[in-house]
Amino acid sequence: MARALLTHESRRQRMVSEQLCQRDIVDPHVLAAFGMVAREQFVPGELAPHAYDDAPLPIGSGQTISQPYVVAVTVQALQLRGHERVLEIGTGSGYAAAILGSLAREVETVERIEELAGAAAGRLGRLGFTNVHVHHGDGSLGWPPGAPYEAIAVAAGAPRPPRSLLDQLAVGGRLVLPHGDVDHQRLVRITRRSAEQFDEEDLGEVRFVPLLGEQGWPEQR
Repeated sequence: MARALLTHESRRQRMVSEQLCQRDIVDPHVLAAFGMVAREQFVPGELAPHAYDDAPLPIGSGQTISQPYVVAVTVQALQLRGHERVLEIGTGSGYAAAILGSLAREVETVERIEELAGAAAGRLGRLGFTNVHVHHGDGSLGWPPGAPYEAIAVAAGAPRPPRSLLDQLAVGGRLVLPHGDVDHQRLVRITRRSAEQFDEEDLGEVRFVPLLGEQGWPEQR
């Protein structure tokens, strides 16, 4: 068992140095979080040997855990410093929520698929992430009870930034999400400058599963 854990630890540090540091992930807090959170705990057991591959992996219910670099780009763009309340849309296995929980004061994360929400909540609880709270619901509507948020991360592609998420973003806060068509999106960072002024920055081309819900894509997609 100790040997297996050492192998995972070694691969985790290699992931940080080769997949993140050698690209454009430079925030030392983000790198430390990725070096700490055990990604093998967030994938099906048979896929644990591939936990640190530079690729997405299936987690059941037709969903995937994003490749580490894509998660890191999103998290770095949020510019977290530890005091923030963060909203995550698309809990999945809970891996990104764990990274966010390592970097922020409080995380509310919303998952559309009840089975995944329940599994993620149990997993995060067992791993000691007491500041991460998992909710089952329509992520396109955000989580109003916790608003406003200094940072919002969306792990699914929307046709446009949902108004509900813009409304739940604090002035000065950052929303990072992919939007575009179903097959091709641009990852953007939206900063709220005032009640009605939002600045948008393009972070590059990505491809995520669609954001389904009232302010996302129709469920039948």
